Amino acid sequence: MSAREASAAEVLARFGLPPAGGHPSTLRQGTGPGSLARPADVGGPLAYSSPDSPGMPAPSGRTAWDFMPQDWRRVGARWEPPEGFTPITQLDHARLGRVTPAMRRVAEREPHLSPEAVRDEVAAGRMVIPANLHHLGRGLDPMAIGRASRTKVNANLGASPVSSGTATEVEKMRWAVRWGADTVMDLSTGGDLDATRQAIVDAAPVPVGTVPIYSMIVGSPIEALDERRVLATLEHQARQGVDYFTVHAGTLREHLPLVRGRLIGIVSRGGALLARWMLHHGRQNLLYTLWDEVCEVLHRHDVTFSIGDGLRPGGLADATDAAQLSELEVLGELTERAWRKGVQVMVEGPGHVPFDQIEFNMKLERRLCHGAPFYVLGPLVTDVFPGYDHITSCIGATAAAWHGAAMLCYVTPKEHLGLPGMDDVKAGCVAYRIAAHAADVALGIPGTRDRDDELTKARAALNWQRHFDLAFDPELARAYHDEGLPVDTDFCAMCGHDWCSVRISKEIAEFASGKDAAYATGPARRSAERVRERVGAFPGRRGACHSDLVDAEAARSMQGEAPGVPGFDG
Repeated sequence: MSAREASAAEVLARFGLPPAGGHPSTLRQGTGPGSLARPADVGGPLAYSSPDSPGMPAPSGRTAWDFMPQDWRRVGARWEPPEGFTPITQLDHARLGRVTPAMRRVAEREPHLSPEAVRDEVAAGRMVIPANLHHLGRGLDPMAIGRASRTKVNANLGASPVSSGTATEVEKMRWAVRWGADTVMDLSTGGDLDATRQAIVDAAPVPVGTVPIYSMIVGSPIEALDERRVLATLEHQARQGVDYFTVHAGTLREHLPLVRGRLIGIVSRGGALLARWMLHHGRQNLLYTLWDEVCEVLHRHDVTFSIGDGLRPGGLADATDAAQLSELEVLGELTERAWRKGVQVMVEGPGHVPFDQIEFNMKLERRLCHGAPFYVLGPLVTDVFPGYDHITSCIGATAAAWHGAAMLCYVTPKEHLGLPGMDDVKAGCVAYRIAAHAADVALGIPGTRDRDDELTKARAALNWQRHFDLAFDPELARAYHDEGLPVDTDFCAMCGHDWCSVRISKEIAEFASGKDAAYATGPARRSAERVRERVGAFPGRRGACHSDLVDAEAARSMQGEAPGVPGFDG
């Protein structure tokens, strides 16, 4: 064997390819190395994770097991609750070693995890199952958020004082779920907030989150907010079936001086409202001082915390600053206190972060909050593309998920500009499904690349219908294809017949490309009319070159191809 005929393994070794971690392909198909992430560590602090760049914060050595309720006691290797204890939350059950129906359902939806692995991740605080007891009884399909599970996507909805209404937001919720949202948040600030929230919860098969402070100040100024109203609002929304609450309890009075030099101040609505309340009253954040009582409300109904980042940066110039990081440290403290109360916790993260700072932000949270799932908005990696912020943020979201975020809050093209419409919701969901899926494949989560591999084989076989069936948005893919060439051929409108590399590779006898019998297509030209009519492309007619109307030679001629091309299958 000559030097140029070395084996694939020898070639890869020569280039110093890092050892592969987990493999995202169930069948380990193809010739690539799989994932260059860390080896899987489900049951440990790393789960599925990227290698650390130099100088990154190490994972915390503590978990939710280190923050048990004071009245539980350790007996050998187990913890025992006080006599008469009744488990309510998924965390309670997990601490007792019980696998709940919700955990079993999560394992069904995450085939790489067993029910017992789900239970153990919940018990460690590294995974949450947002499943309000009331919503569970009304059609919620349980799901999990955590770094051992696939990356999830949230879609923000909600009526504003100047736009939309209950029926529209319910329809947006259904549309968001159709396009891949794993959870939705009702952020309504206008209209009938109570009716909108209830309608969304009643119709949603996915977890629903809210920011309860919005409802706390309806009809009264923020300065009038008091402890009674805080607890009453939380109790009411918990009874409605809301699965997780964003509570901005980490924005403290002592943090406010750190914001003075920011270019854009406080961009979180909850954070800004509470800053105003603290400055008016000269007191500490009442959500912070009420934290234990807030935890008791959430525990009664198994509402999950999404501990809010009220001081998240609203522009690249304010990212990773003293205010943001000081608040994150407090979020770690609040996480520990919530776990002691038996409440599930995820933590919210930044907003606008330069690309080079994303890894540090993800891994600092992993340390300070002991691996509690991180839920991030974007982040946006540039500020100068209004109207395209679903793209600027999708780039940051991919990096965030690769480096440790467990759920990505979508951004739509309307971000910073207005209330999203239906098209904006779809654009945001699709962009974030791309980000989540790209990160999961990179992390080597088993099975996440299987559909990609199947589509690759369909593409190699020039099996257009199978190609479209496997696409995330089959109708759009078919419509784009048919714009240029409204007939299924063994080439596409970009290359034409003679220049089609996929067709040429398929015809090379020594290559495996395109020869999987399961993807054989038979004659190259087949009618796409039924699909075209469904998506509105070329309605009611075939193209003049359609092989159903003319013979193969005539069709080829009409498509600008020379007759008698070798290998052409009419």
